[in-house]
Amino acid sequence: MAAEQQSPVSEINESRVEKLDLDPNFEPPEGPVVLVIADGVGVAPSAESNAVTEANTPTIDSYTDSSLYRELKAHGTFVGLPSDSDIGNSEVGHNAMGAGRIFDQGAKLVNRAIESGELFTSDNWKQVIKSASDSTLHFLGLHSDGRVHSDIAHLHAFVRDAYESGVDQVRLHLLFDGRDTPERSAKEYLDQTQTVLDEIHERAASEGRSVSYLIASGGGRQSITMDRYEADWPMVQRGFECHVHGIGRRFESAYEALEAFYSESDAGDQNLGEFVVVADDAPVGKMVDGDVVVLFNFRGDRAIEISRALEEVEFSEFDRGEMPQISYFGLLEYDGDLQIPGKYLVDPPAIDRTMSEFVCELGLKSFAISETQKFGHVTYFWNGNSSGYVNESLESYVEIPSDNIDPSLAPAMKAPEITDAAIELVQSGEYGFGRINYPNGDMVGHTGDLDATISSMEHLDIQLRRLTEAVHGAGGIVIFTADHGNADVMFSEVDGSRSPVTSHTVNPAPFAISDSRSAIGYQLVRGDGAKDMGLANVAATIFNLLGYQVPRDYESSLIQPATD
Repeated sequence: MAAEQQSPVSEINESRVEKLDLDPNFEPPEGPVVLVIADGVGVAPSAESNAVTEANTPTIDSYTDSSLYRELKAHGTFVGLPSDSDIGNSEVGHNAMGAGRIFDQGAKLVNRAIESGELFTSDNWKQVIKSASDSTLHFLGLHSDGRVHSDIAHLHAFVRDAYESGVDQVRLHLLFDGRDTPERSAKEYLDQTQTVLDEIHERAASEGRSVSYLIASGGGRQSITMDRYEADWPMVQRGFECHVHGIGRRFESAYEALEAFYSESDAGDQNLGEFVVVADDAPVGKMVDGDVVVLFNFRGDRAIEISRALEEVEFSEFDRGEMPQISYFGLLEYDGDLQIPGKYLVDPPAIDRTMSEFVCELGLKSFAISETQKFGHVTYFWNGNSSGYVNESLESYVEIPSDNIDPSLAPAMKAPEITDAAIELVQSGEYGFGRINYPNGDMVGHTGDLDATISSMEHLDIQLRRLTEAVHGAGGIVIFTADHGNADVMFSEVDGSRSPVTSHTVNPAPFAISDSRSAIGYQLVRGDGAKDMGLANVAATIFNLLGYQVPRDYESSLIQPATD
């Protein structure tokens, strides 16, 4: 079995939650309750574009054909996002499941801070403006309206307020999306931002101000800067050198870079290389002593590494060269326990009373397993954006190292190894609860490769069968669900022309229970009251299956005592 993740912070020594009472309506199983999160496996009508239904998945089919099957809302306001047009994502999905409640998330938090003006009157924004008054203010982040990691509208609000506040020199370092947005949509977003920059220059000219607001560097989000869980530090280094030192392929504009990249390959925006904008044969946006940098991503997992590189005094992950003395701010606090970054503009949601805290208070042993790409989702995000263990003596966190290759080239990913580790823990007889994330549907789905994603679903199905047999053999229960959609829509078709779809979807998540017992005393909640149930209802359901009452402030359970 892979080595367990060591806690980088001290565990919680004093309980912050009450001990739950047993629920006489639900009989606990002899074995563990194991939650399987099939990342990115949403529910959509059967179609050629649906890798989930196109795959041969007898095990998943047995789950979805069960009387203990339903669908759950996994997007928009059901997971704390601003509107129901917002696609779900892994961060908010795991937050909702692990917290058992819905908290305002990411874009919604920032929207509120901007609309109220609170952000622009905060001490840290005032410090940004003051520090940039005689230097350059740099904005770095994912450049789209995907609203999973960032929102271009936030960038535009920051740039406009910087001008209103007297900042004369601004540089933008823009990461192309094509993952949470259409595959080749970067020009659309460049047009929007360039319009804002042109308006500022026109206004400055009319007011007699001399300002310089320019795009300075960028590249594809899967090529530079936005690595996560320390899977590929060289990727972060490429971005750091590009944004900070102006090292990269040179162009006279971001448009010229995009046109060149498109002409040279069929790669989507997320996989494009780095570029540096130059004038008079020199980078227009190198960072120098005294400059200020704001990362305008709000999601934490792909913001932590570049934050460390930009603000840590003692940094050893790669050679930063001659590091300029800059002031660095994140949009949010990306890791509350490790305090990354040290300065940020909007407070993150305060997620307390997580499911893990209740499980530990009950004295139940639990495990969390995934490979590197999703390991933080079943630990950090599940635990309310907190690093480390709640109680290390009761919890086992197992990280299977991911391969650093295109997932479409190995669509099984680490599903067999994840399953091996889970079976070993299940068969030990020590654990009452476990959670597993299989990344296949999401990570392979993001490549846009339909055949590879179909294959990934079939690999997942084989491992789900193995796991189910082991859990049932131990007298336990398996819950099958997902955090959001992705593999369920792999391409769109207009006038007979197909375009790959690499983004998440607004489709619901599957939810099914497979109980090893021949007779069970519960059934799914049905009717109008269950219509809008979502991922936040999963935690209460798990407590009932474990034989306990639901925490007082949690969303309601998906099951109820049998009536027949």
